[in-house]
Amino acid sequence: MSRKPDREPPEGRRARAAAMRGQAAREERRRRLLIFLAVGVVVLAVVVGITLAVVSSGGGPSRNQPPAEAGIPSTPTKTAAGRTTLPPWDAPGDPSARVTAAGLPMLGAEGNVEHIHAHLDILVNGKPVSVPADIGIDQQAQKISPLHTHDANGVIHIESPVKATFSLGQFMTEWNVALTQNSVGGLKAGGGNEFHAYVNGKEIRGNPAAVEFKAHDEIALVYGPAGQKVNVPSSYNWPKGE
Repeated sequence: MSRKPDREPPEGRRARAAAMRGQAAREERRRRLLIFLAVGVVVLAVVVGITLAVVSSGGGPSRNQPPAEAGIPSTPTKTAAGRTTLPPWDAPGDPSARVTAAGLPMLGAEGNVEHIHAHLDILVNGKPVSVPADIGIDQQAQKISPLHTHDANGVIHIESPVKATFSLGQFMTEWNVALTQNSVGGLKAGGGNEFHAYVNGKEIRGNPAAVEFKAHDEIALVYGPAGQKVNVPSSYNWPKGE
C-alpha cells in the first residue's frame, strides 16, 4: 500500500517563493547591466568614428589650429614700419624678412580657410601710386605669406590656413612702407599738404594701419595739397568669383 507524501508546510512554500523572486531579480539586474554596457560600447565607437572623420577631412589637423599655433597672431599688428622715402615703392628684395617683421609666417602654400580679397589705392597729388606684385611672396624660397599680392593692381589677397584677422599695418610692413595717421612713406602732412585715409569711400580717423581687412574692402590713402579735389574710390570692380 503506497504512502502519500507529506504536505509542505506554508513557511517552506513562502521561503521557496522568496528565493525564486530573488533569483529573478538578480537575473534582471544582470540583463540590464549587459544592455547598459553594450549601449556604452556603441556610443563610444560612434564618438571615436566622428572624431577620426573630422580630423581626417579637409587637409588634416592644421585646419583646426588656433591662429597662434599656425604662427598667425590672434590680434594683428596695427602699426606699420618701413621706408620713409618718396614713391614709387617697389616690392622688397627680402620678402621673407619683411613678412617676419609683420609678425606673420611664410607658408608652403596658400591657405583656404580664411580667403578674402581687399583693394588698396594710393593717390598722391591726384595720381595713382602702383602697389607692386609679389609683396609677401618669396619666389626663391617658394614661400608665401597669408597676406600678399600677385599682380600690380592693388588687390590684396588674404589666404590663411586658419580663421584670423589681418591689418593694413601688416601689409604695409610687408611692403616696407611706413604708415601713420599723418604720413605714408616719406609723404607727411603739413606745409600745405594733407593726408587722408578712406574705407569704402568713408574717411577714417586715427592710424589707418589699424584698419582690418574685410571682404571686398576698398581702401584709399590720399595725399596732396589742401583743398585739392580728388575722386576717392568707394569700391573696386571685382572680377566675377573673386
